[in-house]
Amino acid sequence: MSADDIAWRVEEACQNAWPSPRQVLLGGWLLRASGGATRRTNSVNPLRGGPRDPGGIIAAAETIYRGLGQPSRFRVPSIAAGMDEPLERAGYTAEGETATLLADLADHRPRDCAHIELSDRPDEDWLALRSVQPDPIFGAMVDSIVLPKAFAACRIDGRVVAKAYGVVHDRLLVLESVETHPEHRQRGYAARTVGHLMDWGLTQGAGGACLQVVADNAPALALYGSLGFRTELYRYHYRSKATAG
Repeated sequence: MSADDIAWRVEEACQNAWPSPRQVLLGGWLLRASGGATRRTNSVNPLRGGPRDPGGIIAAAETIYRGLGQPSRFRVPSIAAGMDEPLERAGYTAEGETATLLADLADHRPRDCAHIELSDRPDEDWLALRSVQPDPIFGAMVDSIVLPKAFAACRIDGRVVAKAYGVVHDRLLVLESVETHPEHRQRGYAARTVGHLMDWGLTQGAGGACLQVVADNAPALALYGSLGFRTELYRYHYRSKATAG
């Protein structure tokens, strides 16, 4: 399998692990409009084999997002070359950069899973641990996941101090929503939590694991590197434009 094939396979898995409850196919593009604060589920995304010049659908996307009271936003993966220039000409400003990382689960060794609980649904304590302002759309998003999934919580003295979830698609484990309570960082809880999800992924037949992380988040990159995520497949950023009301 070529590097491009692997990257698009991971892109598909990551989309399915963080679904939008509202989306529409638009001329070979996937327009997602969940509402809330998450850009991944409120942006236009390229599809494998689809067009790369978004010029033909910018007006349609702007009309849809305007009707929803949202800015028009495109997600621009580096594996979909040719998107930046037409969006820049149309007044779209670049923002953010995220790296997509891959680990080979053949190299994974079981981790100490003391204090880690796995469930097929998140409870209120799991949902309450958020490093950003609570987003009511997040619960609807995780409810929309139809693939095999597990929610991991590290609970100390009855309190969830770290959490994450995993989804398996096409023998890939996608890791999402890795969080540690600020008072409990640098204690290895996140590594245990993610490591136990990797153990679970192996039981589901996954041969690899992938995740997406803000490219300049040095502590997160160090954590994931310690867990075997040493291959960067591609990056993505966004281009956004305010829509007139």
